[in-house]
Amino acid sequence: MRTTPKTPEVRVPRLVGLMAVDARETARARGLFLNAPDRPDFHLTVVDYVVRQYPQPGTEVPRDSMVHVWFDFPPGDGGGGVREPRVPKPPLGGLQRALDEPGAPYAATPV
Repeated sequence: MRTTPKTPEVRVPRLVGLMAVDARETARARGLFLNAPDRPDFHLTVVDYVVRQYPQPGTEVPRDSMVHVWFDFPPGDGGGGVREPRVPKPPLGGLQRALDEPGAPYAATPV
């Protein structure tokens, strides 16, 4: 990983989508620190993916600044959630056939 020169300001890298171990290494290479408010055991977290970060990528911050990352969406704030079972359940038995117009189903047609 490339280390940035000792400048007073650095750009925050994009950490969303990275695993925790890669996010820590990327931030360290830029001279930044990471904090995960939703994970007290952040230093042990390895394979969970970052879903949110603050400050946003590309923001210039002073070297040795703290970047906050989250691994879970808060309730009601994105995330896929549980999508099954669907309610109401789909009808049983496949596609329904098209019904004829109302009337006698076997009525003879005049010739």
